[in-house]
Amino acid sequence: MRLLIVDDHPVIIAGCAAMFAAEGDIEVFDARNAESGLRAFHEHRPDISIVDIAMPGDSGLELTRRILAEDPQARVIIFSMNDDPIFAARAIQLGARGYITKNDNPYLLIEAVRKVMAGESFLMPETAASLALKTIGVDPDAMSALNAREREILKHLGAGLGLKEIADRTGVSYKTVANSCSIMKRKLNLRSAADLVRTAIEYKSVV
Repeated sequence: MRLLIVDDHPVIIAGCAAMFAAEGDIEVFDARNAESGLRAFHEHRPDISIVDIAMPGDSGLELTRRILAEDPQARVIIFSMNDDPIFAARAIQLGARGYITKNDNPYLLIEAVRKVMAGESFLMPETAASLALKTIGVDPDAMSALNAREREILKHLGAGLGLKEIADRTGVSYKTVANSCSIMKRKLNLRSAADLVRTAIEYKSVV
């Protein structure tokens, strides 16, 4: 089996490569961002691609979309730090065959690969998709109330980045990002940060 791992953390790649090497029948390739991940997919044509969501540049969700646009039969498993079910739902909507968080037992990844290779799906927790697919009911016109910085922050939230990562990516302070999120929640009439993330995913035009 040929396996591609796309993740910007060398420790994650090394750990996963060692774990899969012990299986004896899995050849592992790796890439560190969406751009190199797509090149590696073209070059190696893996049986399964394991993709992180939050990476430099385009997100893992965008990479998943590109891979499946080129090859609808491709098998993609999302492996992410983000355990908000909305990301699992979005991944499944895009066509991913599985979603596992990095807080889960890492050996579940082997189980996921085996199941996906056998034509099944793998989702942890089982209720993630049904919970995440609930709509939020934000008026699309309310998006026009957001300024350029707020839209940029919302895009990064939708890509799975945390507030500190967004601050580093946009060159503003953590406090500025947090304040912007509070302002966006008020403008969009949302109760929580989770609702704000769900909104970013729900409206693909800003993701």
